[in-house]
Amino acid sequence: MTVTTMTVNGKSRSAPTEGRTLLVDFLREGLRLTGTHVGCDTSQCGACLVHVDGQPAKACTVLAQECEGAEVTTIEGMANADGSLGKIQQAFQDYHGLQCGFCTPGMVMAAASLLKENPRPSEQEVRHYLEGNICRCTGYHNIVKAIMAASGQQVEAVAAE
Repeated sequence: MTVTTMTVNGKSRSAPTEGRTLLVDFLREGLRLTGTHVGCDTSQCGACLVHVDGQPAKACTVLAQECEGAEVTTIEGMANADGSLGKIQQAFQDYHGLQCGFCTPGMVMAAASLLKENPRPSEQEVRHYLEGNICRCTGYHNIVKAIMAASGQQVEAVAAE
């Protein structure tokens, strides 16, 4: 066992790890940051998506010790400093971009990566970018609307449910 240290959501954090400890387990079990979900254990669903040194990474495929000294952002780090929802999170709420909520952390993290690369994506670009994330509730239409709204583009209103 060794102690692994990284900056998570702006704070230096450490926890004991074995060489086989996955980043998702380090975050969920070592640091008790349970917003990052484990959906498939095969890197297919994207529920575990986080940012490592500013790049999207599926935390179920990265060893925690590989992130020694790295800067990691999780869904918990997407909120505003005062704890209110960040712009993308608020758009997901406003446009009903979540149903059961299981895929939501990964979708929000993917959206943040997309909007960093392309601040005003087309609907087709959003759909293409999300191909690595699975929503089992088939909420893609509203997820796309939420991301388009977060980019500052005009989106048709979604009726309240």
